[in-house]
Amino acid sequence: MSDIFYDFIIIGGGTAGCVLGSRFLERHPSLSVLLIEAGPDVTHHPHVNEPLEGALIHGTDIDWNYLTVPQNHLDGKPRYNCGVKALSGGVVINSGIIKPPLPLDYDEWAHEASDERWTYNSLLPYFRRSEHHFDASADSEQHGFDGPMHTVSVSASGRKYPLRETILEAWLHLGLDKIDDANNGAPLGIAELVENRRDGLRQLTSTVYPLTDVHVMTNTLVGKILLSHDGQGTTATGVELEDKRRFYVQAGGEVILSAEAYRSPQLLMLSGIGDSEELTQYDIPTQVHLPSVGKNLHDHSILFRYWKLRHPEKGLAMGSPAFSDPAFGRGNPLDWVVTMRVPLEGLKAAIEADEGKAVDGEHSLVKGPRCHLEMNVLYAAFGREQIGLQIPIDGSSIMTYCMPCLPTSRGTVSLGSTDPAKHPIIDPNYYATEADRFVMREGWRTMSRLMLETQQGKQLVANEILPAGHQCLASDASDELIDARVKIGAISCYHPASSASMGKVVDYSLKVFGVEGLRVVDASVIPVPIAVHYQAPVFALAEQAVDIILADRK
Repeated sequence: MSDIFYDFIIIGGGTAGCVLGSRFLERHPSLSVLLIEAGPDVTHHPHVNEPLEGALIHGTDIDWNYLTVPQNHLDGKPRYNCGVKALSGGVVINSGIIKPPLPLDYDEWAHEASDERWTYNSLLPYFRRSEHHFDASADSEQHGFDGPMHTVSVSASGRKYPLRETILEAWLHLGLDKIDDANNGAPLGIAELVENRRDGLRQLTSTVYPLTDVHVMTNTLVGKILLSHDGQGTTATGVELEDKRRFYVQAGGEVILSAEAYRSPQLLMLSGIGDSEELTQYDIPTQVHLPSVGKNLHDHSILFRYWKLRHPEKGLAMGSPAFSDPAFGRGNPLDWVVTMRVPLEGLKAAIEADEGKAVDGEHSLVKGPRCHLEMNVLYAAFGREQIGLQIPIDGSSIMTYCMPCLPTSRGTVSLGSTDPAKHPIIDPNYYATEADRFVMREGWRTMSRLMLETQQGKQLVANEILPAGHQCLASDASDELIDARVKIGAISCYHPASSASMGKVVDYSLKVFGVEGLRVVDASVIPVPIAVHYQAPVFALAEQAVDIILADRK
């Protein structure tokens, strides 16, 4: 069979890969683009379109179903990590929460990349390009109104949850401010939830970014990136599939790796790009010695707590016969997203313990404002199995969560096999730093104050539903007691990033160091944690990548 050549070969049909393929051909219809996705097209999957059915996808054949190594700083057990194995990627299963972080998060990204194109102000046009905001009267500097991804707030979707005002009043009682728009670049406080939904349904990236005329190969696994060497250096020339078929890029073409934060570094290493010492262990010839591949991994962890309602007969939560408004199926069962800072003196002391030196007000985690915590109250009880609880979904319970937004713990993605179908070895190294422990404890204490100490919380819940052998911990509980609960309960929020970091593995134009014609475009290049659910930043990242790549092509 004759060799087949393309202008671009995109590995991974997730969020970024779909944006790239769609935009390339929208801008230049004469281009030839191959998009290779390991999983199927799930457009007609029975559980994809309805937002509340996403939980039914976990552990199925469209979930990579990753497990981390045992987590030494938690309870010594592995943690499940979801990874969608399907065209459109994470949007197939995620919560759809749209919450861009504070500008300083992106400015830290730009500082790491040594390029102003990654500042908040520089990325803002790309957020707008991808967004179709629900409120036409919103700030046009912060929001887009013509993009493909529709957003909607709880109230704009027609959901009128019975606990809306009660929960708002409880948060206000803690001294937090209500803000009108969490997506305006200043999200600290209490804001109404905004989701990526249209008419109450999930939006698949491969649908809203149409792949017309893109050659899409689904259920197809790439085995390695093909590289050639000459006197000028190393160049990516194509890909080899797991079944040994090969596809090539034309002269001046590019291979773009968009397989997300676990598979992208894995595929680089399988191709001979990585730490030569690690590659040698698997008899992989080193093509480019790049020791930072798979390093610097971070992930947001999340912690749930569960609460027994005093008056479940009022229809306050999912599962109650009275919690029956059809509109409730249009999104997540909550009203408010709360973001806050932690006490800075305590945070400074924790950072000093980690770094072994004095911390001043210019430290990246201290100067600000920074968003250290995200918290929510959900009118349901999900994920309770992690701590051994059996809570029926019968409307008798609700839950809270806290998510530390700027973790300082760093982990790794490494090879476990030369088989591309096998999982890489994933070690997020959760809860490894004193700074992360301090922030999570503050989140715990804030949840305790909300549910156990405010008038609204005390009238709403009868008690906390506890795992065996543990007691209800108020806001004045010791660090040791809180840590014991965190260690059994902390899990992944499925936001891995930084494993092919900008500045270490790729340059500011997303080009892999030492290789011509190879870029990485996905969350793995984001060099620092950002206080956000990563869907919106990856859309913006991919939108800007299109401009960068096409400009270089000229």
